[in-house]
This record gives sequence, structure tokens and C-alpha cells, in this order.
Amino acid sequence: MGGVSAAATGTVDRRPKQDRSRATRQRLLEAAVSCLAEHGWAGSTVSVVAERAGVSRGAAQHHFPTREDLFTAAVEYVAEERSTALRALFPEGAEDHRVVVEALVDLYTGPLFRAALHLWVAASNEEQLRPRVTELEARVGRETHRIAVDLLGADESRPGVRETVQGLLDMARGLGLANLLTDDRGRRERVVAQWAALLEHALGRGF
Repeated sequence: MGGVSAAATGTVDRRPKQDRSRATRQRLLEAAVSCLAEHGWAGSTVSVVAERAGVSRGAAQHHFPTREDLFTAAVEYVAEERSTALRALFPEGAEDHRVVVEALVDLYTGPLFRAALHLWVAASNEEQLRPRVTELEARVGRETHRIAVDLLGADESRPGVRETVQGLLDMARGLGLANLLTDDRGRRERVVAQWAALLEHALGRGF
């Protein structure tokens, strides 16, 4: 749904130019993720995103010269926002492993994961996009792993702990895939409970 410009309403945006530019960029990034999640790569063009963000195509291309620039930046931006929000949920860590597992699994069951999945599929067929998405996925994956380690209070110097944390994230991604076509909440809750119990053993008392 396109926005309405200040000129059209007769109002004047008196924010400093830098603030307006930052706000425009943010609207474009958020609109890009929404479009990608809803319409996939084929249905998400710069023009569609610009209309949804309420800006001109020229303004969109000023911030992001290519389609690849726009969508890789969008997924990275929202991933960073989600990471910040996840850390804010447990500023001093969490004693209950289950709430951490639930929060991590939630990362893979929302619009961001759906958008990222469309980007991965597109990258598998688009040579120009593939290296950028591969690098982005590696960076986001490393950050998510660090967050999981911090929130779980995991000591990765102990044998098997790093693999246990990575297994948790791989499991969460799999649950996200299962949830794309049907509401998998019931099974997901049982799996989360079992993983939390496994973590209590693996991280708390050792193998």
C-alpha cells in the first residue's frame, strides 16, 4: 500500500535532511522485507517496494542502486533489529533455557525468515545474487550463534557444547520451514520443551 507524500497533503516535512533520508531508507528496508515475504523474489521489484514505502522509484534507487542492494540490505537490517530485540528480552541472561529456546525458534517463524528464504531460493538461481546472500547468511548466522551462546550461558570450551548450540539453531530453522505451509505450533511446542530439557543436561550438568 503506497504512502502519501508531504507535497500531496500540503504539509512540509521540517526534519533535517539527514533525518528524512534515514527515515526514507528505513521505510524502504521494511517495505522490501514485507514484499519479499508476501510476494517472493519474482513479485518484489524496486517499483513495488517504492510504492509500498510511499517514495518514488528514483528515491529508492538513490538509496539502493540495484535490486540486489535493496533486498540484501533489507534482510540484513531486519535481522539486526531482531537480534537487538532478542538481546533486550534477556539483558542479564536467562535462567530458564526454555524461554531462550522459544525466543530463538520465534526468529524462524515470522516474516523475516520467510523473506530470507525467498532470498536464498533466488540466490540459488541468480549468479549475481548468490555471493552476496551467501556472505550475508554467514554473517547473520555467526551473530545468531553468538546471541544463543550468550543467552544460554554456554561454555563452548567444553566438548560438544558448540555443536549443541548449533544443533539448536539448525532445529529452529527446520521448525521454521515446517511452519511455512501449515500452523505447526502444537508440534513445535513439544519439540521446544524437549530441546530445553536436553540443553539443561548438556549445558548444565554435562554429558
